[in-house]
Amino acid sequence: MSQVDSLEEVIEKNPQEKHLSDYRPSDYSISTIDLEFDLFDNQTTVKAISQVKRVSAKATPLFLFGESLKLLSVLVDDVDYSDFELIEEGGMLINSLPDSFKLEINTEVDPAKNLAFEGLYKSGEAFCTQCEAEGFRRITYYLDRPDVLAKFSTKVIADKTLYPYLLSNGNQVDQGDLEGGRHFVSWVDPFPKPAYLFALVAGDFDCLKDTYTTKSGREVELALFVDKGNLDKTQHAMLSLKKSMQWDEQRFNLEYDLDIYMIVAVDFFNMGAMENKGLNIFNSKFVLANPQSATDQDYLGIEAVIGHEYFHNWTGNRITCRDWFQLSLKEGLTVFRDQEFSSDLGSRSVNRIANVMTMRDHQFSEDAGPMSHPIRPESVMEMNNFYTLTVYEKGSEVIRMLHTLLGEEKFQQGMQLYVQRHDGQAVTCDDFVAAMQDASAIDLILFKRWYSQSGTPNVFVTDHYNNINNTYQITFKQKTLPTADQAKKLPLHIPIDIELLDNKGNAIELSKGRTTRVLSLTHKEQTFVFQNVKSKPVPCLFRGFSAPVKYQYAYSDEQLLDIMSFASDEFSRWDAGQTLFNKYLVKNVKALQQKEALELPEIFIDGFKSVLVSENLDPALIADMFTFTSENGARELFEYVDIDAIHHARHFMLQEIATQLHELFVDTYLRHHKLKAYQADINDIAERKLKNISLIFIALVDKKLANEYVLAQIDSCNNMTDHLGALTAANIGLLPCRSDVMKAFDDTWYENGLVMDKWFALQASMPCEKVLNNIENLFNHRSFVFNNPNRLRSLVGAFAQNNTYHFHNIDGSGYQFLTEQLIKLNSLNPQVASRLITPLIQFKRLDEVRIQLIKKQLNRLLVLPDLAVDLYEKVTKALAQ
Repeated sequence: MSQVDSLEEVIEKNPQEKHLSDYRPSDYSISTIDLEFDLFDNQTTVKAISQVKRVSAKATPLFLFGESLKLLSVLVDDVDYSDFELIEEGGMLINSLPDSFKLEINTEVDPAKNLAFEGLYKSGEAFCTQCEAEGFRRITYYLDRPDVLAKFSTKVIADKTLYPYLLSNGNQVDQGDLEGGRHFVSWVDPFPKPAYLFALVAGDFDCLKDTYTTKSGREVELALFVDKGNLDKTQHAMLSLKKSMQWDEQRFNLEYDLDIYMIVAVDFFNMGAMENKGLNIFNSKFVLANPQSATDQDYLGIEAVIGHEYFHNWTGNRITCRDWFQLSLKEGLTVFRDQEFSSDLGSRSVNRIANVMTMRDHQFSEDAGPMSHPIRPESVMEMNNFYTLTVYEKGSEVIRMLHTLLGEEKFQQGMQLYVQRHDGQAVTCDDFVAAMQDASAIDLILFKRWYSQSGTPNVFVTDHYNNINNTYQITFKQKTLPTADQAKKLPLHIPIDIELLDNKGNAIELSKGRTTRVLSLTHKEQTFVFQNVKSKPVPCLFRGFSAPVKYQYAYSDEQLLDIMSFASDEFSRWDAGQTLFNKYLVKNVKALQQKEALELPEIFIDGFKSVLVSENLDPALIADMFTFTSENGARELFEYVDIDAIHHARHFMLQEIATQLHELFVDTYLRHHKLKAYQADINDIAERKLKNISLIFIALVDKKLANEYVLAQIDSCNNMTDHLGALTAANIGLLPCRSDVMKAFDDTWYENGLVMDKWFALQASMPCEKVLNNIENLFNHRSFVFNNPNRLRSLVGAFAQNNTYHFHNIDGSGYQFLTEQLIKLNSLNPQVASRLITPLIQFKRLDEVRIQLIKKQLNRLLVLPDLAVDLYEKVTKALAQ
């Protein structure tokens, strides 16, 4: 930063925030838009004919958004029109328009040079679009806002040999050959939609086709398009789609509405997938799978993401959001739906644990950082920065709390009312809550604060048992600390799912034969009293993570072990184990800081020993019990974060667990090391998960034995899960075989980008001092492509987000490295840059040395003459802390 420019002066000169309170309906509506694309790599022409009507009383000019476009012509009612001006910031202002008219705009775009992957671009040899949130304005001048819904028809023209498949939204209505070896296909979408749901794909693919018969008897054609040679990796995605369609009919009574449903997998994609109406475009990571190239987690991830995008057909497409501040209306609700889908098909407890780990490891830190915002934000500079864990994951938790408070039956009644009221509309979060309240007759006025208040609530719990009258009272105090965006916090409506265990581990009856109860904490402080309790109970609090909060209760080690052993809710058992681990992590960090001896008592070891030898617990749950708080997640346990002490204390604890339980880990590994044909079913996945976590603990303390097991497992395995499990153990344990097995994997898979992403992520997470040098050298690797978002996330993102200790090296090398990549990405792909910067801006509770090192790098970004708004917003908010 120059000496003359203060942070305030820089901010004043640059883009300003947009505010929810500034929302105004559009002065114009568009009933239909007819698009014609003549596709060429560098000179694609787009004809857009819209039927436009003024809906405001005033004769205001029509403003259309537009970006990176070459304007060819404008016609109004078929006559050339010149009374318009192009706006420097991006857009077109058209003056002196009649009340109703036909508007034709012809533009030219350059897909091959569009490396931002927004609008129309080339993904490999195929044409592809990404229009959410504001990509359609890179295709033509338009009212590119989610509350303008129109019926789209699309004609796509291209070379027939190079692009035999020409796809768009809706149903195909026409096709034919043209002169010069070109051809066309026409599509009509009968349902009005905003521009962000538009999609186009043109290419030469392998295609897997199938059909699905809906519950009303309609036959829907299903088509899954992938790059040539990948057809053998599509069966699981197709099966997942059919499961999704059936589940949505059975659980939510929602049926698909078009004649065809298409999915296209592409390699160059900023997001995971996009729910464009009838034509979902997917990152190939969430489509392609066979046992040799995909892990169990890939299989589960594909099922979840296929479901998520399909479920958007109603919660996002047929009912969409009025403005982007309402993004959680569609995303939070649809994440809840895909989580329920995965839980109904798989293990509910294991899925719930995975969701909560994401919240605690990443979303809580987002709440506490400079980009803190409610699930319905009040302001933003760059709409792409709305796509956060808060909007998605915390948004889902808010929907889950509604489900907890209402119950399944009333929640489904609320969903039916929501669809009945708002089908075909662009609505708000308030509309959704109103439907839930009206259908259930439950007052949700206080609950709505979850939509407008940011931060993670802290709930402090105390209790008292009266052995004279056998009453047990438990008191909850809630407090949400000020956040970067909000200073004042109000009490929230927090559902607390509770179970009480007696001194023999039995659940105590709480009401009418039930042993669990949901308490509603609605005040700053509230006490609940339970009668006829014959001994002081152990409270299981927030069963199933019934609210996205941090809670503190002075559990003894013995109480936590009781919950681990006897709680009816498997999540509570896991949570008690995490609490016990975190309790000693905090103690050992403090011991390190005071130069005292570290400890892990016998009762701790015995507790986890009982878990490891249990014959009643699901093997996947046992594996999760030994997947402890990450270094990143552990930061949320401390007011001031000591990177070094957390790393060394956590490493000591893992080593001690591995040492004390070594023989049991070996026994567990051998019992679950079964050679049989691969199946991605819940039981086999659980066994592989426990086997591979056991191998990691063996590798921490017995390098010779682990080396033997790793080599044997790689030699005999018939699936990627076990191969990667062995590589992970070799990587974490820095085993003698690591270099050889990593090289062999590289030589086998270097032509498969998705598989190599796993290899790059392992390289980025290597726990040694030379990791950063290795990463920099891998930029020249034969499989690494810098402008591919998947490669960047697997190498740069995995290092910055998951290799916490080495990223935060006190010499600042990690910060400098990440900043160098952000500078390159700033003009190339600011969306990806904006996601990668997260670990660099969450520095507020670090030590002063690291804070200053980070600020130095952020200031390097701030003075870039062309700093993208995506990055500018995050950098300025971080520096303003």
